[in-house]
Amino acid sequence: MASLRDQLGGLVYSTEQGKTCPSCRESIDQCRCADTSEQARIADLDGIVRIRRETSGRKGKGVTTISGIPLSNAELKTLAKTLKKRCGTGGAVKDGIIEIQGDHRETLQQALTSLGYQVKLAGG
Repeated sequence: MASLRDQLGGLVYSTEQGKTCPSCRESIDQCRCADTSEQARIADLDGIVRIRRETSGRKGKGVTTISGIPLSNAELKTLAKTLKKRCGTGGAVKDGIIEIQGDHRETLQQALTSLGYQVKLAGG
């Protein structure tokens, strides 16, 4: 818990820079927090792409999730678009994880190995 002195010591409001990022205190235009967090996410990967089927938190609907792909968010979205087209279903990209609706583990494994990724089927 921050002391009262620390809480009151920061900049409260300034019209000089406009809106500021709460973590780095830079203006929104100059903030690099998203870039550094994305680089940290990519650096933490071990090089193995994991494909699993999940139903938890989705009211029983099955979703195939793909994690561990060392790409930026923009590249992940384009890869997700091609994978969704290949499976003929919908999906999304959330927090560096690609979600494809339905159980398409084998199809996705073939597609990703043809792109040169090392793929493991994780979970049951």
